[in-house]
Amino acid sequence: MSVINIVDQGNNVVGELTLPEQVFEEKVRSEILNQVVKAHLAAKRVGTKSVKTRSTIRGGGSKPWRQKGTGRARAGSNRSPLWAGGSVIHGPHPRDYTKKVNKKVNRLALRMALSSKLSEGELMIVDKFELTQPKTREFTKIQNELNLKNPLIVVPKKDRNLDLASRNVPKVDVISEEELHVYEILNHRELILTPEVVSNLHEKLL
Repeated sequence: MSVINIVDQGNNVVGELTLPEQVFEEKVRSEILNQVVKAHLAAKRVGTKSVKTRSTIRGGGSKPWRQKGTGRARAGSNRSPLWAGGSVIHGPHPRDYTKKVNKKVNRLALRMALSSKLSEGELMIVDKFELTQPKTREFTKIQNELNLKNPLIVVPKKDRNLDLASRNVPKVDVISEEELHVYEILNHRELILTPEVVSNLHEKLL
């Protein structure tokens, strides 16, 4: 088991925490992480693009000119894909981009992402985040004390003061543990957890 220091908002060591090896010492397999991240990004696609085909576009009911004798190429509709204002060939249509990933694979990938942050020294445990008022300067003071550049801060429950104080700070995201995903972890340099979040993750990911 790995032991990591617990710090306060001023970056002072206030204790130690033993991280469960079942969650934070999982062997990292890039193909699993890749599968889960691709599924996550695919699910965010709306898939509502659509174009009209010859059967749905307005107009084109009558033949533009007679078949023979005009000296021009044959034409059966002025809504042909070859004409300006015509339909589109092989264009996009509404579709569902979601990819199925088993729950066990999702939990495994999350354990791998957490383990990678620990092994790379990019995991920090902060005892709690408390802001007296929703002011950006209060949050940036904590950010500077903890020397955070591009952090993902995970708290047990959403805190209004913390959300409002951090939302205008670039490269900083604050989420609840329910919103934690592999993509979010890998997309940030530092991962910041609280002891309560670690305990809850231990229960959920086993």
